[in-house]
This record gives sequence, C-alpha cells and structure tokens, in this order.
Amino acid sequence: MKHHVDAHVGKRIRHRRWMVGITQQQLADKVGIKFQQIQKYETGMNRVSASRLWDIADTLGVGISFFFEGLDDARETSGAQVGDILGDKEALELVRSYYAIPEAQRRRLFDLARVLSDAAA
Repeated sequence: MKHHVDAHVGKRIRHRRWMVGITQQQLADKVGIKFQQIQKYETGMNRVSASRLWDIADTLGVGISFFFEGLDDARETSGAQVGDILGDKEALELVRSYYAIPEAQRRRLFDLARVLSDAAA
C-alpha cells in the first residue's frame, strides 16, 4: 500500500523532471538505475532511499526539501489541489513555455491573463 509521503515525493519528482524537460530514461541513466524504477518512484509504489533522493535532487537541480514542499497542504486539503493541476502535461508545458519568455514580456502576459480571468468570472 502506498504511503501518502511516497506518493507526494513521487509527484514532485515527476513534476520537476517534466519542468526540466528530461525523460524517465534520461533521469534513470544519470542516477544509475533503470527507468522502470523511476516509474515506480513517481507513482509512489516504491520508496526513494535518502541517497537516491540526493542523486535525483542533484540531477534535477533542486534541494532535497523541494520534494517535500506542500506535503502538509496536500494532506490537509480535499478535492482538487495545485499538485493535481501540475499533473497535467499541458499545464506543465504552459508553465515551461511561460518561463522561457523574457521577464518584461512575461510580466505583461501575466497581467493580460489576470485581466482575462477577472473578466470571465
């Protein structure tokens, strides 16, 4: 049976991997395991050891704490969560594309999105 912490850490691994744009195979190769193990980590079916999480964090360019961010919120919240939104590949592609835009243009795009969402409400 999955533990909610393992599932949360797995989601965070998947989200970060998607954000940096690497495949399960590429991540597995960099940390010295098979891609099937990455799949099991990402679904929370297997627990990630401390040393393996260290290697994954290093490869993905984040600190260990990144994988535990939002854990308390995820446990206390019911219904749709921000983490669930980031589970959508389209949403992650949008975020990745957004951050690829130069900052000044990105700010204007953000302001436009806010105006449009306020008008739709």
